Amino acid sequence: MEQKIIFLDIDGTLTEPGHNEPPESAIWAVKKAQEEGNYVVLCTGRNYAMLSPLLSYGFDGVVASSGGYIECHGEVIYDCPMTKQQQQSVLGVLEENGVYRTVECMEGSYTDEGFKDFLRNHAGEGSNSELLRWREQIEASLNILPMKEYKGQPVYKVVVMSPSMGQLEQPQKLLAADFAFCIQDGDMGGFINGEVVNRKFDKGKAVERVCRYFGLPVQNSVAIGDSMNDREMLEAAGLSICMENGSEGLKKLADDICPSVKEHGIREAFLKHHLASSP
Repeated sequence: MEQKIIFLDIDGTLTEPGHNEPPESAIWAVKKAQEEGNYVVLCTGRNYAMLSPLLSYGFDGVVASSGGYIECHGEVIYDCPMTKQQQQSVLGVLEENGVYRTVECMEGSYTDEGFKDFLRNHAGEGSNSELLRWREQIEASLNILPMKEYKGQPVYKVVVMSPSMGQLEQPQKLLAADFAFCIQDGDMGGFINGEVVNRKFDKGKAVERVCRYFGLPVQNSVAIGDSMNDREMLEAAGLSICMENGSEGLKKLADDICPSVKEHGIREAFLKHHLASSP
């Protein structure tokens, strides 16, 4: 059996959105895959601070901030925050267009005034996993601080939320040279959430960087995710799998669909694709 490297999104894939406890079935699958010689790497939009509860599970690597920061076996192999000029440009353009911003740094996140109330009013049943993640993390106060406390720390990406897509049209045009906008599936009311990411990295480029580090061809990689910010990761991997609870758009791109988190999707995917053998 060829050695594989498996990339796992967290929210809506490894765990319920915004939670930090994978089901026992997923923990078993990860350990079993590693015992059989495979690598398992977290690949998430979360910043590094939001990963701390999951690091004790012994993953072989961590891709944080949608590819902006990568560690493998404790070694930093990629670290790409925005330049000061980029920070000023992104934050200024978004503010001028009335878009709610969350600045994501290594040690935490900083949100605009009114962001929390806006999120509580829009994130409910049926929302995409990224939106639910933010709701859960805000309720738990996980290193999420008001924007007035931001002191210029390096920024890896900016999460955006807006009542309509129209408010993002101008920022997308003005920032297109340096940044990609990853927009999640909208809700019934037209509410939009997504993230602004440096074009130097994304989850797909992270797959390539991590495979290079471990000396494995990209075709030996497997990616499992659920939301549209996993798109590049699934497109890059040799085998792409979307969760049953995932975005309809992502399901169309995936090679396979596995059961939801609650239905032990990670374990079932690992068994089906021979990433871990049956107990």
